[in-house]
Amino acid sequence: MKKFKQYYRVFFQIASLIVIALLFWAVIKNPGLWWLFLIFLPFIAAGWYDVLQQKDNVRRNYPIIGTFKSLYVNERHVIVQEFIENSIEGSPFNWVQRDIVNIRSDNNLLTLAFGTELDINSAGYDFWLHSMQPLPVQKDDLRISIGNNQCIKPYNASILNVSAMSFGSISKNAVLAMGEGARLGGFALNTGEGGLADCHLSPGCDLIFQFGTGYFGCRTKDGRFDPEKFQKIAIRPEVKMIEIKISQGAKPGYGAVLPASKNTREIAALRGVEPHTLIHSPGSHSAFSNPFELLEFINQLRELSGGKPIGFKICIGIQHEFIALCKAMLAKGIKPDFIVVDGSEGGTNAAHIESLHYVGTPIEIALPFVNNALVGFNLKKDITIIGCGKIITSFDVIRFLALGADAVYSARAMMFAVGCTQALKCNTNECPTGVTTMNPVLVKGLVVKEKKFRVANFHNNTIQGVKEMLAAAGIKDFKEIIRSNIYRRVDHAKTMSLEEIYPGLKTGDLLKEPYPEQFEELMRKAEINFKEN
Repeated sequence: MKKFKQYYRVFFQIASLIVIALLFWAVIKNPGLWWLFLIFLPFIAAGWYDVLQQKDNVRRNYPIIGTFKSLYVNERHVIVQEFIENSIEGSPFNWVQRDIVNIRSDNNLLTLAFGTELDINSAGYDFWLHSMQPLPVQKDDLRISIGNNQCIKPYNASILNVSAMSFGSISKNAVLAMGEGARLGGFALNTGEGGLADCHLSPGCDLIFQFGTGYFGCRTKDGRFDPEKFQKIAIRPEVKMIEIKISQGAKPGYGAVLPASKNTREIAALRGVEPHTLIHSPGSHSAFSNPFELLEFINQLRELSGGKPIGFKICIGIQHEFIALCKAMLAKGIKPDFIVVDGSEGGTNAAHIESLHYVGTPIEIALPFVNNALVGFNLKKDITIIGCGKIITSFDVIRFLALGADAVYSARAMMFAVGCTQALKCNTNECPTGVTTMNPVLVKGLVVKEKKFRVANFHNNTIQGVKEMLAAAGIKDFKEIIRSNIYRRVDHAKTMSLEEIYPGLKTGDLLKEPYPEQFEELMRKAEINFKEN
């Protein structure tokens, strides 16, 4: 058997020649057997292709058999996900999470049976503390006003909105379905940094206009910020808020990437770039380079937009840099209306390998840090925190609110709602469901008039789930959620509240010494950074 494995390629070459010779002999003897060529020749041709190609060692040494190995490697995720994994093993999202999205999107059977499939005895399991005096489930929608006293036109937002996904990263039909769903459900759609397209505007939903370091949609020919183009977008009635993307959880500091295969003529015209080329946004902004310039830029955007809420999206990296930004807010008297905190577990269309796996702060560390910093500098009363990073369930929303967010964004749950199957083909332009591809043939598989209701249903049922959890805990208002409402199993014999794991600060704790112990070193480094700026 070992000899056979070692000389398999030679065996195939000899055997294939013998089979071809036998086929010709058989057809000469009996012309009616010509159909045998249709059966054997494709396999023989595929085998010889494997022998002659030079890229894949296994296929070269084991023709035909090696092809099945390559097929498994290329489609391993789909095969494992569909046929091997149990309900809680999948990644980035398991079957339990995806089933919840589908159940809520279908608005059909909104319950599960028999018992939880989660391992409640494993470290990291979180649970919500219920009350012996639960309240009736409230009927009012869960909304929050975004905009401080420097904002003329505050926005009354749902606590759950569609996270930033550019047209180009996702297809036109995906944008339309999410936009129509947002209009039906009364929540907002974030445009992503790829510019404001017709497919964003046509559904008539509330929009959050985002731009990043490429300034797509509001850029000059040399790629810098164009105030006039920005103003034309910002004053549109559909645009309710403006979001500056400083960094993104999946690729902080790297800038954004759009593969050339997805950069169609339509996308290129929208972004002001050459079609069919790789689009790589810079890692940093040209409109500002330090905290003071960022705040002046925010002031400029407020004026250009007519006083709409202005904020920025950030993945926390070096913590004392954010502390220095807070100090600059106090010094300048300029404050953003909102800050979007993105965790390193956030999703993306395409990212550099190391940035996807190893760069950035996870959301569970970032959210309490940002909240504590704003509370400590007495800035929280003026700034809304929006959290994003793998929001799927109502409990995810609750947990983010407990950690310090006032509202949340969700991207991949909305993708599941419009048909995503987690094939992990987003960066290839080969998405089989038409969600993240520009291929018009594949895009047709996503039917907007059906998927828009799934998006609206998912949002409505997720918010309803939040209301029910609040009622079970005896909490009247989602703003009353605190970290001690959630406990975590830290090992097999011990649980701790999120307040114990991530202790909060009191208002003004960072305005004078002595500073809380966990902030002493950060305050010292921020002072140096602040003076340098």
